[in-house]
Amino acid sequence: MAETGPVLARWRARGRTRAVALVLHGGAEYGTAEVQPWRLAYLRMIPMARALHRAGRDHGLEVRLLRYRIYGWNEPAESPVPDGRWALARIRAEHPGVPIVLVGHSMGARVALRIADDPAVTGVCALAPWTPAGEPVEPVRDRSVLVVHGTRDRMTSPADSYDFAARARPVAARVARVEIAGEGHSMLRRPAVWTRLMCAFTRELAGSGEQDETFRRAAAAPGDEGLRLPG
Repeated sequence: MAETGPVLARWRARGRTRAVALVLHGGAEYGTAEVQPWRLAYLRMIPMARALHRAGRDHGLEVRLLRYRIYGWNEPAESPVPDGRWALARIRAEHPGVPIVLVGHSMGARVALRIADDPAVTGVCALAPWTPAGEPVEPVRDRSVLVVHGTRDRMTSPADSYDFAARARPVAARVARVEIAGEGHSMLRRPAVWTRLMCAFTRELAGSGEQDETFRRAAAAPGDEGLRLPG
């Protein structure tokens, strides 16, 4: 059977599209199975995409949710990265000059951080990101980056995401990192906190006129405390 391509779902803005949020789901370190629409990692991001749309549609935010061709990262292929760049190209072609905000969970956050160097991207919201040692920070140069991680995550490492955020600080426009106490990888214990942080970040970068409180807290925090903000 021929391999299918990536798929983009869409929630349209009300009126003129002023910004687009591209949502990227998780996956696995290795795996060549096709990503079916009932895959849990994909399903997990549908309510997140809908929440983003509700929060931003009246401000001109369109939301896209990408479903990759295959499920794994598959080093050295980095399989979902070309899919992410394909989605960005599609969005840029349809909405030239419109800013794009990336929202990714787990492996999807790693994809988002890799493709943030696209000229249309203004920022990345990385939820429970997979950021192994040595993950490059250059793609987030001059971008706003919000990292959110549960303290009890056993799938991706909060220590690694702290290290990434610390290394990204000198190159990114802004970096904030929030720790959600008692939360694991699936974002199920305190979903309202994840959603609130994601929506506030995206609305600011989408030009709603609001300023994300998280970045105000991070800027005011001494030393590295802006990378360990309580959620």
